[in-house]
Amino acid sequence: MSETVYIKIPTSTKVNKHHVVLGDVAKIYSKDKCIVQKIKPLKIYTFHNPKKNRVIISSMKIIETICSHFPNIDVVHMGEPDFLLEYEPLKCKCKFLEYIKVALCCLLIFFGSAFTIMTFNTDVSMAELFTHIYEDLTGHKRTGITILEISYSIGVGLGIIIFYNHFGKKKLSNDPTPIELEMRKYETDIEEALIAGVNNKEEHIDVD
Repeated sequence: MSETVYIKIPTSTKVNKHHVVLGDVAKIYSKDKCIVQKIKPLKIYTFHNPKKNRVIISSMKIIETICSHFPNIDVVHMGEPDFLLEYEPLKCKCKFLEYIKVALCCLLIFFGSAFTIMTFNTDVSMAELFTHIYEDLTGHKRTGITILEISYSIGVGLGIIIFYNHFGKKKLSNDPTPIELEMRKYETDIEEALIAGVNNKEEHIDVD
């Protein structure tokens, strides 16, 4: 009786070594743990050209590789028909450089957001609007900063915190933040574009 092996490969996988084995990219399950340990070391691809660091591999090629070594195994693939394999060599991270990048991003976001808010307020004449509201409600001339400006400033800050679901390192709820959603959409679009755009036979590893 043949043994059933379940494999699951994500749409995109990054590796940091030239010789890639099945255990590097796939989650493998079988009742027979010995079979799993034998399947994991199967080589599926080798990056020879440093300039060619991306390749699309068909799940059928993975099944063919497994069955060629273990013909008595039934392979059940759970995932996409094609997946992206990307080689990225290990790099020594400079913490000082990382801190500089974070600081520059924070400054850019801070001043960019401030500029956007100020231009919006100027465009809609927010100061003039507050003056009219204050004079209509109180019957007195506006002579300086009022409760309207203070409340508006606090409301903008609270609105940003609530919308982005973050205050410092803490999340206000377990829901994903808008930035996390947009980043995930961006990553998904890149993966789909790379897979859909590969027409070169040398970059698409499939069964013969």
